Amino acid sequence: MSSYNRRDWFTIPNILSYIRILLVPVFIFIYLNATETKHFQYAALIVVFSGLTDLLDGWIARKYNQITEIGKLLDPIADKITQAAIIFCLIFRYDYMWLLVLLFVVKELTMGICNVVLFKKGKKLDGAKWFGKISTAVFYGCMTGLVAFPMISDGTATLLMSVTGFFLFLSFILYAKVFTEMLRSVKK
Repeated sequence: MSSYNRRDWFTIPNILSYIRILLVPVFIFIYLNATETKHFQYAALIVVFSGLTDLLDGWIARKYNQITEIGKLLDPIADKITQAAIIFCLIFRYDYMWLLVLLFVVKELTMGICNVVLFKKGKKLDGAKWFGKISTAVFYGCMTGLVAFPMISDGTATLLMSVTGFFLFLSFILYAKVFTEMLRSVKK
């Protein structure tokens, strides 16, 4: 298990991922207990900070050669926990958010199952693809708007959810294609 040495747990990128995970309950508490606009904006600042640390941890890992096997697991876990917390909190405020939750759950379950199948066959998807990164950026941008401005019009909220849903669906389809090709190559 040389790929999991003790120092790898405490690289700067991995510490940033731990911070993102620790921010999840803080976000949930602030958002669900918000009574004034400023409280929603505090919650939105946490989303922005989490998104920025996500960008920063990847950049630091690549620039300073701190890419670790632990980080390859930890970063996407931090992303998914954060994204799930955001959309599950928003489901209580926006009528059609359940559609986004459904798409998110189906996408993540499918990708998780595909990753397990590939892992059992000795292969793995090595890092996020460009379309996954764009989807994540759009997610953070649109969801930050929904968190920060709870009194926006239904039309604007629907537009932000639709844009997020489009990019989630697009990344789902493109990842499905990648997984399908990887599974076919294993069978040959």
